[in-house]
Amino acid sequence: MARVVVDVMLKPEILDPQGQAVVGALPQLGIENVRSVRIGKHIEIEFDGEADLDRAREIADKLLANPVIEDFTLRVEELEEADR
Repeated sequence: MARVVVDVMLKPEILDPQGQAVVGALPQLGIENVRSVRIGKHIEIEFDGEADLDRAREIADKLLANPVIEDFTLRVEELEEADR
C-alpha cells in the first residue's frame, strides 16, 4: 500500500478570507508577529500496491482542486508500519 499526499492551496493572486480572519484573530491570543496565513486542503490518497502519481494527478486536477483559483502539489508519503 502506498499513500500520495495532495496539498491544495489558493493561487497567490487569490485573496484568502479564511487566512485573513486567522491573522485578524491572532492578536487576541497575544501573537503579534504573523504577517499572513493561507488556508488550504491536505488530502491523502492510499493506493493498493505502488503509488500512482499519474492517477493521483488526474484525481487532483479533475476532482480535488479548482484549477482556476487553486494550485496543488503531490508527494509520495512512506507509510509507517502502524499505518499499514
